[in-house]
Amino acid sequence: MPPTATGGADSMRMGSKHNLDIDKAVEVLLYVTKRARNMYNALKVLYFADKQHLAKYGRLIYGDSYVAMKLGPVPSAAYDIVKDASGDGLYPTPVPAEKLFLVDRHHNRISPRREADLDRLSESEIECLDAAIEQYGRLPLGALKKISHEDEAFRASDENDFMPIEAIVGSLPDADPLLDYLRNG
Repeated sequence: MPPTATGGADSMRMGSKHNLDIDKAVEVLLYVTKRARNMYNALKVLYFADKQHLAKYGRLIYGDSYVAMKLGPVPSAAYDIVKDASGDGLYPTPVPAEKLFLVDRHHNRISPRREADLDRLSESEIECLDAAIEQYGRLPLGALKKISHEDEAFRASDENDFMPIEAIVGSLPDADPLLDYLRNG
């Protein structure tokens, strides 16, 4: 069974810059699911948007942890929200997810039941989310799986284990100064 954000993901975090903001996670997921092709694409968009935001602005969008799963990197907290909304959650999330999303896991679909609260998202976050949505949000499963499996941080991680933030940062340009910043502020 893969680790979950609500089950603990302290191994990914390097200090307080990466504390999970579950309320923002919900808003980000609402924003992305309105624009992405399906649940698989939405979860991959979150990973690639987070990588871009980390590279450009030195922080994750809402502090999620990533798990190297069979089909590629998966944001743990976002996936917990999706599972909770579909009634499959092993760990209840602190938000009424079934009231926020309509999930059909059999057909890999997720639809928001309301608009995202954009006041909860910064301009830089929306910029990176939009860029990732444009690049990855509509790709077919095979193409997106190939891209995510070629990701250096994914390849450096064991299947069904957390992807260390050091591996994610290490796959970015200017990794050393960013790692130093994340470690020491």
